[in-house]
Amino acid sequence: MLPSLSRRSLLKHGAAFIGCDLACAGKLIAAEKDDDPTLGRELVFEDNFETLDWSIWNAGPKATTSDTGFYGRSAFAKKGGEEGFDPYAIVDDPVAERGKALKLSAKYIGRTMNVRKYYGNTLAEFQWISGNLQMAMKDGTILKGWRNGYFEARMIFPRHPLSWPAFWMLNGKSILAPKTSIELDIVEHKGWEPTVYGTYMHEWGQPGENSRSTGVDTPVDMTKGYYRYGMLIDDSRCVPFFERKPVIDKKTGRPADWRLTRSGQLNDEHDIFWPLLTLALRTDVPFPQPLKDEDRLTEMRVDYFKVFL
Repeated sequence: MLPSLSRRSLLKHGAAFIGCDLACAGKLIAAEKDDDPTLGRELVFEDNFETLDWSIWNAGPKATTSDTGFYGRSAFAKKGGEEGFDPYAIVDDPVAERGKALKLSAKYIGRTMNVRKYYGNTLAEFQWISGNLQMAMKDGTILKGWRNGYFEARMIFPRHPLSWPAFWMLNGKSILAPKTSIELDIVEHKGWEPTVYGTYMHEWGQPGENSRSTGVDTPVDMTKGYYRYGMLIDDSRCVPFFERKPVIDKKTGRPADWRLTRSGQLNDEHDIFWPLLTLALRTDVPFPQPLKDEDRLTEMRVDYFKVFL
């Protein structure tokens, strides 16, 4: 996943284009039992998606004032959907913890669309509608956010030639002051790589732009079951987890433990992080020719989102 374009790069390219058996995971995921990031921490927030609570989730383009908030090959739908398709649903799911799950879908519309400020309305390869939920709004309102904690979502990803699901976080100040931002990509997945994902820390903008990242090889197919993806954020660092085990940074061979160089600024400005759950479509791979009928509609599911302090 590491050689791929960043989300910020894909924003530019898009505009230009107008669920675990870990027995075999010793070399990939630290196996010490006391590495569980929830031990000694209190569960302070959880959404089990028995319903979709619109008082804390906002649907549509990424909350930002730097651009339209769209990226990739799909238009993120507002609440209620776009072009006759609603990508947000709560569904029965017997393997979810409480029998319900959030379903985020992506559908190929295949005709000229009329989505406000979307660069791909008239481009055949970009005529998709998909889902993006976030706990923030474009006017800078943070519906829910936290400075520190362990953040976790249990999810299953689609098997698809274009899909790009993600669970990520942004700092609140980045909405109205976007020249700098902190982006924590807990998981980004490509639908054609069922046992690999990427995790990233980006401190965008100058001075002091800084990024860390690693690919994560999993001993399981992430498109065939629910798995837990998490990140521990404390005062000055972040640590990504898979199935509550710290992932190994391939550059060092040790558990990823990344320094937040802007932690002082976060504290001085009383800034916080807010989460996003996104089903996007990538632009850096060829569009399927032909697009198979079974690939015109795809979905990811989220069992829960939890925060521990």
